[in-house]
Amino acid sequence: MSEGTVSGGLPRVVRTAAVALAAAIGVMVAGLVLGGAVAEKVIPGLGDAGAVTRWGLPVSRLLMDLGAAVTVGALLAGFALLPLEGGRGGARLSAAAVGYVRAASWLAAAWAAAAAATLVFTVADVLGQPVGEVVTGSELSSYVGQLPQGTALMLVVLLTVVVALLARTTVAPAGVAGLLVLSMAALLPPPLTGHSASAANHSVAVTGVALHVLAVAPWVGGLAVLGAHALGGRARLDVMADRFSRMALWCYVVVGASGLVNVIARLPDPAEMVNTDYGRLALGKIVFFAVLGWFGWWHRGRTLPALAERKPWAFTRLAAVEVTVMAATMGLAVALARTAPPAPAEEESPVKALIGYDMPPAITPGRLATLWTFDFFFATLVIVLAGVYLAGVLRLRRRGDSWPVMRTVAWFVGLLSIVIVTQTGVARYAPVLFSVHMVQHMVLNMLTPIFLVMGAPVTLALRALRPARIRGDRGPREWLTALLHSRYVAFIAHPAVATIIFVASTFALYFTPLFEAAMRNHLGHIAMMVHFFAAGSLFFWVLIGVDPAPRKLPYPGRILLLFVTMPFHAFFGIALMNLGQPLARGWYTAVHPEWAVSVLRDQHTGGAIAWGFGEIPTFIVLIVLAFQWFFDDQRQAKREDRRADRAAARGEKGAGDDELAAYNARLAKLAERDTDKAGGTTGAD
Repeated sequence: MSEGTVSGGLPRVVRTAAVALAAAIGVMVAGLVLGGAVAEKVIPGLGDAGAVTRWGLPVSRLLMDLGAAVTVGALLAGFALLPLEGGRGGARLSAAAVGYVRAASWLAAAWAAAAAATLVFTVADVLGQPVGEVVTGSELSSYVGQLPQGTALMLVVLLTVVVALLARTTVAPAGVAGLLVLSMAALLPPPLTGHSASAANHSVAVTGVALHVLAVAPWVGGLAVLGAHALGGRARLDVMADRFSRMALWCYVVVGASGLVNVIARLPDPAEMVNTDYGRLALGKIVFFAVLGWFGWWHRGRTLPALAERKPWAFTRLAAVEVTVMAATMGLAVALARTAPPAPAEEESPVKALIGYDMPPAITPGRLATLWTFDFFFATLVIVLAGVYLAGVLRLRRRGDSWPVMRTVAWFVGLLSIVIVTQTGVARYAPVLFSVHMVQHMVLNMLTPIFLVMGAPVTLALRALRPARIRGDRGPREWLTALLHSRYVAFIAHPAVATIIFVASTFALYFTPLFEAAMRNHLGHIAMMVHFFAAGSLFFWVLIGVDPAPRKLPYPGRILLLFVTMPFHAFFGIALMNLGQPLARGWYTAVHPEWAVSVLRDQHTGGAIAWGFGEIPTFIVLIVLAFQWFFDDQRQAKREDRRADRAAARGEKGAGDDELAAYNARLAKLAERDTDKAGGTTGAD
């Protein structure tokens, strides 16, 4: 690029950003007016927050969302879109990547400021008081901890301030990855306390909106940073555009799928798409989404080849328009979030308000098998794990490499077990019956991980993933290798640590208020189930894992660890069977079915399940260890035979030959001594 091009890049970036912001605000205002979200509503007996709050809240929310997106985009550019540089100390950030990380510090500070403003306007809106009275009075500090929205926004402020401070000094790639994860976590609290938490099928809506937000931010922010990089005339644009295009395709798929699920959860009647304000705004967002899909198709077919031919302006012209359309879409999303979805046609029962569906009928084996439910999170998890594993196997096959069939079978048996306990009637009855919940726990914690660990996913990934194209850079394979050799994995994969996590976390969860808190919140419930699954996977990776690990126990040590650990689960079951008071009394009293036994008796049944279930994984693991030990001895014997054959071919003596020669020499000495003794006796006679 010429000096004039670079010097003129900043004004172009500023102009494009101004146009995009104007488009976002314009579309947001139109959506708020059409949806009636800013119309003055005077209700007798209730205060009015005033016009400043009615307009200030959506504007601050828009600025918060845009700040979140560009912060994530800047960190993504520093971590993944720009290639790393190799050196004696390993991979490190390039100068341009460091610049984006430093920019993320300022962007995160702006994100925090916008979140703080949104917090103030939210409290004013909820209390119905002018924002001036809220700021000068004591209401702000009093209500922040009492309002779910206030707590969520306070978390955003705290997390973004941490990102802003740490991004000022972070230079290591792993540190930038940590900041990116922290920023992605800060995206979740506000949307999860909005309409999704009160939707008719809130379990699906909450998961859908979480996936939606996590996919939108890197897509929008990555495009904004990529456009700024192009307008600034900086190097490596072709590499950044190629990497972003591949990521954006997956983001587009996730955004589309999760958005469709969210619309269905809030608008079960298709006619509501056209005869309600919320539906019409959602329809407009779908149109914008389709336009953005066309932009992506055009980039992949036209502009990426042009970038490869050193024609950057073929990208920048279209990218500027795409950024503007994307900003307008975010403005419409803010207006949609401020518009109330249509109320349910029928009044919800107290049980449906808690678990998202009506109380199921009396439990029978047939209903456990036929009353299927849809858990969006675990359905997505199973589909992703199945697709990625199959893609790895197919890549090995196309390359001419083999992959054991039994490992593939074990992997899909593990995935099938997840489907059985999260999508069938087991998942429908688990929130209301502790005994069925315990079946979920035991399967995800002690059965599913055994089969998934035997599938050797890490080994498959290391064999199937290609090395980074650019020397010194880190691709998925290099990051996976670095993670396996990190001190963090070395710590948690220590047999003692993995065992403590596997055993102690169960007692810490169920015999503290954490259990009831997790049951009352859908995300908390997902986190609890994921913890069961992750803790079990970690323990069985250490115990029977085929994949490389920082520390491998000898087989006698593994058997000893198994027999030391499993009794603790029996103790846990016995403790549940001897309960005098129910666990999570408030939750199970509220959702207790009329046709079921008492809450305490059902929990005693759950304890019996926990006590008896441990025999199944113990038996499976013992069989696996026996086969692993046998085949390991066979492999060692073959290696010794090959070593002996090579030594014989070179005319050398192996270790076995040396031992045999020494033994023969000793026998010869004994025979010679016996001969001497016999000769001496004869001479004396």
